[in-house]
Amino acid sequence: MGKILICTDGSHYGSVCCEYGGWLASRTSKEVEVLYVSDLRQFEVPFIADLSGSLGIQPYQAILGQLQELEKKKAEFILTAARELIEKEWSGVSVTTTHKTGLLVDCLEDLEKNADFVLLGKRGERSQFATEHLGSTVERVVRASGKPCLVTSRSFGKINKMLLAYDGGKSCLKAVEFLSKSPAFKDIELHVVIVAEDSGEEELALKRLRSAEEICRAGGFKPVCQMLHGAPEDKIAEYVAARGINLLIMGAYGHSRIRRLLIGSTTTEMIRRCLVPVLLFR
Repeated sequence: MGKILICTDGSHYGSVCCEYGGWLASRTSKEVEVLYVSDLRQFEVPFIADLSGSLGIQPYQAILGQLQELEKKKAEFILTAARELIEKEWSGVSVTTTHKTGLLVDCLEDLEKNADFVLLGKRGERSQFATEHLGSTVERVVRASGKPCLVTSRSFGKINKMLLAYDGGKSCLKAVEFLSKSPAFKDIELHVVIVAEDSGEEELALKRLRSAEEICRAGGFKPVCQMLHGAPEDKIAEYVAARGINLLIMGAYGHSRIRRLLIGSTTTEMIRRCLVPVLLFR
């Protein structure tokens, strides 16, 4: 039995991530594990240099111990709140909590071994300042993880329409296979879209779309299939907004320009523009 691994930092986005984790668990009968990672770099340079320079080494060492104890209490508070949120909204879901020290990416290798999903918010505890923490690690987590990664949005909403951005790549085929086998998505309306950037790509795109339709029907879906023309980033975002899609599914790497959606600043832009959770496959 796989589990659902939720990465939280105690922010609003982390709470929304817990809600999606509870929703998935209620549909799959999976156990939820909520993970909080304390990044102790916050107690290192330049923080150490600043405090030790003004206070001296011995007073600083005493303060450092107090700061680490506060971080431990913070972790306990965040994990307790996450567990209570899930248990309140999704009764019957089994929840465990884990506190690690280090970097989230480094902790994933062991923790995700028995996971079906890895969930994280697209931004973190300092989102109001447009900075760092969990949000800055999204791309690194997706690159490092071997499991489907659900990057959750600012607010929670039950999923009734999902869009697969298809390009014929292995990661998209993996996504279709996963959707077909997972009970989480069985009664959800599925849209499959492929984007041809120019007229020379239309024939190949149509061939791939027909193949995707066959695979989806074999998996028990009745997909709404469509070929779009233009820049994939623009057309996919427009389709999501126009059709009321509330889950975007795509391969982390593929054959077309969609491949670049997880490289550089385009990742943040795509997730921001769609305003819905994005389920990513490698």
